Amino acid sequence: MNPSSDFTWLRRAGYAEGVSFLALLGIAMPLKYAFGLPQAVRVIGSLHGALFIIYAVLVLTTARAYRWPGKLIGLGLLAAFLPFGPFWFDKRISR
Repeated sequence: MNPSSDFTWLRRAGYAEGVSFLALLGIAMPLKYAFGLPQAVRVIGSLHGALFIIYAVLVLTTARAYRWPGKLIGLGLLAAFLPFGPFWFDKRISR
């Protein structure tokens, strides 16, 4: 891949990962605990897990292509653990 393509895929993956995390927290968890539907967490959680891994790999490959400093790499990886984190990180790297 070329750096421009890496960057585009990182942004897409960040958006998907961020949405899946919010769906896990805001939809699947309430369905599990309020309505006794644990399969919602299994399905959305599995999707989120896959997207999380894809996002992390893309942070690392994009960081290598663009020669990001360690602090920026750390912020990108940390963003995946925070609600709305990938959206914040996307805004930061898009400047």
